[in-house]
Amino acid sequence: MSAPPVLRCVIVDDNEINRFTLEHFVELTEGLELVASLPDARAALSLMRSAEQPIDVLLLDIEMPHLSGLELVPLLPSPAPDVVLVTSHPNFAVDAFDLRVTDYLVKPVEYPRFLKAVDRVRAHRVSAAPAPTADPTPATFENSELFVKVNNKLVRLDFNEVLFIEAMSTYSILVTETQKHIVYITLKALEERLPFAHFRRVHRSYIVNTRRIDSVHDNMLQLGSYEVPVGKSYAEEFMKQLRGL
Repeated sequence: MSAPPVLRCVIVDDNEINRFTLEHFVELTEGLELVASLPDARAALSLMRSAEQPIDVLLLDIEMPHLSGLELVPLLPSPAPDVVLVTSHPNFAVDAFDLRVTDYLVKPVEYPRFLKAVDRVRAHRVSAAPAPTADPTPATFENSELFVKVNNKLVRLDFNEVLFIEAMSTYSILVTETQKHIVYITLKALEERLPFAHFRRVHRSYIVNTRRIDSVHDNMLQLGSYEVPVGKSYAEEFMKQLRGL
């Protein structure tokens, strides 16, 4: 079996000891190449914009002066690296729908957990790679995972498994076949931020994953063991969209 491709890494952390720890972990790990270890997010942005070869992995501290890790992520050039956030705060208030990060490490970082993050990066890069077929149908199952803030904890959730999202006052419930996740964001705000085109608003209280619809009958959608109503004001447009899927 051939060795996995080498991943080019950049470390960004204003704490020298934390940088040294991550540098040591990169050195210990086969298949990782350290391109730079920087104390400042501004320097990292400049490096990534001018790099002749793309950076594959960004090990990024969150709290830094001048430009935080959270502020850096939206500024990253394309193709963007896989971002692994590193922070001292396990309950850091990250708006998960604005950040497409691959993993989230809590300091002090242990080496086994670091290896798990590297494995996730590799898995994500494989899933995001273009399919080696000539099938013209867009394959949009890639990048289906987001971190969702649930009960002050960031939870990795695969949105391919979400059947529908239900509004409840000022929060929303993400429903899968086996679980319900409460997220403290309104359905309207969630609809605006959700980056997946196959999630459609069908009712003032529901957004559904159109890929998980089993059947439609009398303006009721069957999604697994659940039924979701289609609102009158949404029905005509939704049915047109559904027939075109």
